[in-house]
Amino acid sequence: QVQLVESGGGLVQAGGSLRLSCAASGRTSSNSAMAWFRRGPGKEREFVAATSWSGAVTYYADSVKGRFTMSRDNAKNTVYLQMNSLKPEDTAVYYCAARTSLFLSLSYYFESDYSYWGQGTQVTVSS
Repeated sequence: QVQLVESGGGLVQAGGSLRLSCAASGRTSSNSAMAWFRRGPGKEREFVAATSWSGAVTYYADSVKGRFTMSRDNAKNTVYLQMNSLKPEDTAVYYCAARTSLFLSLSYYFESDYSYWGQGTQVTVSS
C-alpha cells in the first residue's frame, strides 16, 4: 500500500506561481512512477504530468507544457509540481497518483494506470 498526501494548493492571481507537493509513504513509495492529474469545475479528471521512478522520463499535457515542471526527491519520498504562469483555466483539484511500477507505461495519461491516489488539493486562479 502507498499513501499519498498533497499540499500546497491555494488561491493565486493569473500569472502567479504555486508549488504542489505530494508526500508518499508505504512499502513501495520510493519505487513508484508518479503522476499529477486534475479535475476542473464540471470537468472530467485529466492528466497533467507524470514521471518515472528516477525522474529521467517525464511527460506533460500539452495544456501545461512549458509552464509546469514535475520533479521528485526520492530521499524525501516526495514529488512536486511547480506551476508558473497560471491561468484561470488551471483552476482545479489537483491529485497525486502512483503506479505499482518504477516505470511509466504507454498509457501513462490514463487514470486506470495508477493504483494509488491522494485526496487532492484545491488550486484556484483568479483573473
